[in-house]
Amino acid sequence: MTEIILPETKENGLKLYVKNFGLLKNKRLYSLKNKVFLLLLFLVVGAIWWFCLPQKLFDKPVSTVVYSKNGYLLGARIAKDGQWRFPSSKKIPFKFEKAILQFEDAYFYKHPGFNPVAIAKAAYHNLAYGKRRGASTITQQVIRLSRGSTKRTYTEKLIEFAKALRLELRYSKKEILNFYASYAPFGGNVVGLETASWRYFGVSATDLSWGQAAGLAVLPNAPSLVFPGKNEKLLRQKRNRLLKKLLQNEIIDQATYQLALAEDLPQEPLALPDLAPHFVERIKQHQPKNPVTSDIDYFLQQQINQIAKQHAQQLSHNQIKNLAILVLDVPTRKVIAYMGNNPNSSQDPYVDVIQQPRSAGSIFKPFLFTAALDEGNILPNTLLADIPTNINGYSPLNFDKLYRGAVPANEALAMSLNVPAVRLLQDYGVEKFYKKLKRLNQHKVNRPAASYGLSLTLGGAECSLWEVTHAYANMASTLNFYSKNSSTYRTNEFKINTILPEKDEHFGALTQESPVFGAGAIYHTFKALKKVNRPQSELNWQFYSSAQPIAWKTGTSHGFKDAWAVGVTPKYAVGIWVGNTDGEGRPGLTGVKAAAPIMFEVFSKLPVSKDFDIPFDDLIKKNICKHSGMLAGLQCPETEESYIPKKGEKTSTCKFHQIINLDSNLKYQVNLNCYDNQKIRQQSWLVLPTLWAYYYKQFNPHYKDIPAFSPECSQSLPDIMHFIFPVNQESILLPKGFNEKSNPLVLKLAHRFPEKEVYWYLNRKYIGKTQHFHEMQISAQVGKYQLLVLDELGNQLSRDIVIQKN
Repeated sequence: MTEIILPETKENGLKLYVKNFGLLKNKRLYSLKNKVFLLLLFLVVGAIWWFCLPQKLFDKPVSTVVYSKNGYLLGARIAKDGQWRFPSSKKIPFKFEKAILQFEDAYFYKHPGFNPVAIAKAAYHNLAYGKRRGASTITQQVIRLSRGSTKRTYTEKLIEFAKALRLELRYSKKEILNFYASYAPFGGNVVGLETASWRYFGVSATDLSWGQAAGLAVLPNAPSLVFPGKNEKLLRQKRNRLLKKLLQNEIIDQATYQLALAEDLPQEPLALPDLAPHFVERIKQHQPKNPVTSDIDYFLQQQINQIAKQHAQQLSHNQIKNLAILVLDVPTRKVIAYMGNNPNSSQDPYVDVIQQPRSAGSIFKPFLFTAALDEGNILPNTLLADIPTNINGYSPLNFDKLYRGAVPANEALAMSLNVPAVRLLQDYGVEKFYKKLKRLNQHKVNRPAASYGLSLTLGGAECSLWEVTHAYANMASTLNFYSKNSSTYRTNEFKINTILPEKDEHFGALTQESPVFGAGAIYHTFKALKKVNRPQSELNWQFYSSAQPIAWKTGTSHGFKDAWAVGVTPKYAVGIWVGNTDGEGRPGLTGVKAAAPIMFEVFSKLPVSKDFDIPFDDLIKKNICKHSGMLAGLQCPETEESYIPKKGEKTSTCKFHQIINLDSNLKYQVNLNCYDNQKIRQQSWLVLPTLWAYYYKQFNPHYKDIPAFSPECSQSLPDIMHFIFPVNQESILLPKGFNEKSNPLVLKLAHRFPEKEVYWYLNRKYIGKTQHFHEMQISAQVGKYQLLVLDELGNQLSRDIVIQKN
């Protein structure tokens, strides 16, 4: 090619200079653009690489896993995607770490996310033998697991390579290894080391032996091929080669190696522990942090389950199929044992009865007693009427269908008498008691107060074992806190915890005002409840140093459908329910017979607690009449000093003692009009209303009727006669026998002096007389009648009755 050279003229030189400068400028500009482009490309690629990992590497649902406070597995529930995938562990067990590194990635702690030596070996092997050989590090495998990829293409390998480098910069080696152990597949729907440990060996990963750790370490390498229970020979070969490698690298010694070789391989997946199935279900529903470490005591829960199993077997003979047990720690209200239902029941074993509404029976009576004490309506020993009662057509009966005339309030509670409870509720007020139950968080009492009426304290309402056990525990905690914290209360003492309360549960600010009940009223309630007659096996309990001072109450619903027992000590509250979830009643299904024995057996497994402290600052010392339990009056012959709730000082003084004038022989009553003043003897006498006295003296032989007036003194006593049956204005149905014929009516009368003759009249027609036992049979037709009785002293009493056809 001929080169043309321009003459060196001034003009040509200038043109040549301009041309060369332009070329040079273009080259520099092109080079600069390339550099900028490359820089931008590098920054973009770098940014993509830097942000190539998602903020959360794994976003897969995990199983609900619940541990006891002792660290043992209570139970677990499968993840939403059908996989058994326990939450990530914080630490990899030493044995598994050594085994997995020797099997998968011996240089894990030295490489930056990829192993160039392993890659070179793999490439040579693939080219030389035409067989695929992997060179993935654990870091790369973590990336593959997070992407859910099963591909083995070169593109996928490059992506894994890039992301593995980034993973190493974001997380520590321990964290990366933990990712692998948590999300590696172990065959079937078993994901993660902890899951595999439980499913294949029934132990936590921290408790794996060398043989077990090695057996699990080889599984993720080919989970679909080496499936437990299949291809056992191949699985054993892989495991044994790994054990040999551990021996050669002096990680295990010869003895350990030989023992590990003899260990069993993973077989069919085992059932996970399920010690508190209903509790775990509750945890799953609330979805708290996962995994959950509960406050349940593993060993106590085991004992509770065994107690339930034994009693369930006994109860099944009477066709009683369900029972539930709840144990709370009183200071914190944390659940330390929870058995929602008999798991072996043939009827609704999955129903958590602890949370279900059931008829309350008498389990609310202590709340009424405490409320009445707290407001000064009664004193602990005040006599309450236990007589036939009809209130607007409602006629309560005691469980034994007997009447005792008059009973001290604390004994009425201890004996769970229905009639005194109903009469006390009438005096206290249904609406007011209803509001108290609301403050006690009895949410199952959800109808208007009027719809319950006076049955509110006898099982007309419903409650759950969860709520009622908490209420008893809250009362105990109120008393404990008041006694130990300068006579103060906490505003939130009566709240109900969630199934899993916070570790630092807050019960409110300090206050001088009681949240629901005062400590003094609670103390006297528990004092009364400790007098409840225990089952046969618990007789003479107070003579044993290991006995628990338990304040407890039973309840039985109408028709023998629900049996309750709830007991408290300063440390623990135990609630028991026994019955059938379908509501079938069974004879003998009572709180005392069915529920109480279980409760006492549960308490026998708990540490012995001391008794409740006396809250002196919420009590006041007063003179009390020994016989009536009321504030002592001038007429009371025997008194004693006693600590009563402060508001009790506003109650009335004793109204049952009277000063009477007797003759010199103390046989008759007399007065100044008929007897010499010098011979009159004055005496204090306990005088109960006639109807009270009629029943009272049947249980209290020491009671003496007030003497009659001397024949020389013409004076009658008020309230000398009282009809037991019928009640005034009562409509009576004629009873029928087996032959469908109407039986006679039996009319009953109480007389202060039973030996006096009583004359009976029906519609002014004389029908007979009685003495000592004042009962009269009549055969009457349907209609309205006037009944009249007249005694030999001239006292008379009448009733209007209506007899209806049955």
